[in-house]
Amino acid sequence: MAAARREGVQERHQLRCASREGGRCNCARSYRSAVYDRRTKRFAYSGWSRDSGAALKWRTQALRELDAQIASGQSPTATSKLLRDLWVDWHAGATSGAISNRSGQRYKPLALDSYERAWRLHVEPEFGDRRIATITRKELQAWVDGMASAGMPRSSINNAVDPLRVLFRRALRRSVVATNPTTDLELPARAEEPMRFASREEAKQLVEALPAPDRALWATGLYAGLRRGELRALRWTYVDLDGGTMTVLSSWSGSDEGDPKSRAGRRRVPIVSALAGYLRAHREATGRGGEDLVFGRTASDPFVPSTVRSRALSAWSDAELEPITLHQCRHTAASLMIAAGANAKALSVVMGHASIEITFNRYGHLMPGGEERVGEILGEYLESVGVI
Repeated sequence: MAAARREGVQERHQLRCASREGGRCNCARSYRSAVYDRRTKRFAYSGWSRDSGAALKWRTQALRELDAQIASGQSPTATSKLLRDLWVDWHAGATSGAISNRSGQRYKPLALDSYERAWRLHVEPEFGDRRIATITRKELQAWVDGMASAGMPRSSINNAVDPLRVLFRRALRRSVVATNPTTDLELPARAEEPMRFASREEAKQLVEALPAPDRALWATGLYAGLRRGELRALRWTYVDLDGGTMTVLSSWSGSDEGDPKSRAGRRRVPIVSALAGYLRAHREATGRGGEDLVFGRTASDPFVPSTVRSRALSAWSDAELEPITLHQCRHTAASLMIAAGANAKALSVVMGHASIEITFNRYGHLMPGGEERVGEILGEYLESVGVI
């Protein structure tokens, strides 16, 4: 009977409300829903809200979820856990290496830092004290929509959702929940950077227009195709100018240096003659070597992307050249390698792609022998051997 009396939408008045003395309510009331789980003999509560309708909707959805759990035979102990409990267990396991990522690899420190920051800033304040079985897709979509309405970039919203994704994916696989409420969440449209390719003539003009201290950095982006984080972490000990190669072993993201984006990111990249000259001049001008950063603002501190970008924009504006980003420099390097005759497999290795499919999907349209010429090429080949 006690459970029945406490179920439903509960109303709370402020301390000075006249209703507490038998009068008419004169305060801003708040509401909370309660659902009783007979299996655990516990209540699940929504948060307090000024909207009675929202509290009622929460209770309706929570009852549906509870009925589905009972029907599927889910563990009442597991489903009554707080989301915070799942996070503590997952974070400890991921940090120790007991829990792997979807590729079966140990989580990188940078990835764990990103998850922890998203949990602390976005997820924990909103859902940390919620029972996992009561969190719905509709509720998560409203949360995502709220962040989008507040002007948060798509990438930041995606990062905010990441902790929920890993927690519910793991819970679903262990039959702790019947459904994954993070599935098919709609994020704001991606504002993708145009895939700009500079021609070989334009690439040279872009580099030469820059201040001398910045030329080697942008030339390495344009002619070697390193990612921005890889450029920030490149050290002289891994640059062999005499042998004509540089080795990518790490990447710098934010304030941390870690492994490249994937295992394929650890690679050897050729230093073409057009790039070697800039690197030699840069080494002589900076006087650095060994473990010193090649492009750091100091020998041990990486360059600040926004600062480098600002200087470049100013120089290109004076020279009346179309600006380019470091990521677009990477696209340009790939396009120049394709134009020079590099095959897809070699290009995939040099670019550090996790699979050759990524190379084809991203740059296949630049490769010779596109679909519009397949028939022509095949016909010429068959004619050459007398088949036709």
